[in-house]
Amino acid sequence: MTVLPPGKKLLRVLAGEIIDPPPIWLMRQAGRYLPEYRALRAQTSGFLELCLTPALAAEVTLQPIRRYAMDGAILFSDILMVPYGLGQAVSFRDGEGPVLEPITSAVELGRLQPVGVRDRVAPIAETVQRVRAELPDGVTLIGFAGSPWTVATYMVEGGSSREFARTKRWLYGDPVGFAALIAQLIETTVDYLCLQIEAGVEAVQLFDSWAGVLASPAFERWVVEPNVLIIAALNERHPEIPVILFPRGAGVNYGSVIDIGAAALGLDTAVPVDWAHETLQPHVALQGNLDPQVLVTGGDAMSCEVRRIRSWLGGGPFIFNLGHGVVPETPPEHVAELVRLVGAPS
Repeated sequence: MTVLPPGKKLLRVLAGEIIDPPPIWLMRQAGRYLPEYRALRAQTSGFLELCLTPALAAEVTLQPIRRYAMDGAILFSDILMVPYGLGQAVSFRDGEGPVLEPITSAVELGRLQPVGVRDRVAPIAETVQRVRAELPDGVTLIGFAGSPWTVATYMVEGGSSREFARTKRWLYGDPVGFAALIAQLIETTVDYLCLQIEAGVEAVQLFDSWAGVLASPAFERWVVEPNVLIIAALNERHPEIPVILFPRGAGVNYGSVIDIGAAALGLDTAVPVDWAHETLQPHVALQGNLDPQVLVTGGDAMSCEVRRIRSWLGGGPFIFNLGHGVVPETPPEHVAELVRLVGAPS
């Protein structure tokens, strides 16, 4: 039986406890809205250097922890570390986002290099070790990876997309070939997350950021099944490490992921909290789901939303978070106010 540190509220909720006030951390809590991040970023050649330089990535991870009373620190990195580790050409261009050399067929899978992934992503493990050495006792360190479907869309499209045309044409036209890509991503993602766990992360989150672009039965095949396999493998190898799944945009398909083994489900902004309380929370801890634009607005609008979300979800196992990541225009003082509001007893 795992004995949980009494001060780590986030881990206790992930074990099924109800805590008032709830723990809080924010997706993208480290990043462009913080002036200290922008100053550090200006000293580097690019985003990839920042992710792969352990001293810098650790510093960025810790910046919001120094400012705010967060209960969780999420590793500063990127979901595209898995394709980078597999040898796919990955770069990040200011104003454009990630750019990858597209892989659009089963034949092109031969360009991937599954041998040597751990060596290529070894700086991430060092970052984890550095953060754990400096993290306050009550703060949980969260590692993460992208889920296979979401990562595959970047690998196939060559970057961000709105229509996901290349990816959908491949999965519908050659499901066997596309399944080979997903199988490679499942295996690599499990190993990558185990590397983070071995280095010291205490919980992990799977980001399936584009889960909502698939309807059933494709959702079941390419979102549910790969996440089931990853979570099962992690639960077998590291049963003490809870897994949070964030299937953004899943809508009513959230019901399909209740029982897949995750300790918690992250709710996106569009999920009605009354429905989530009634349908999901009896089965699994929940995390979410303040609109990031409400955080930008602040004031009474934010106070009202915090009260509404807590009133519905605070009676069960619950971690306060956003329904997506902090946006760059967020005033840092609004984050401080949010932490204060969430930390007030109900």
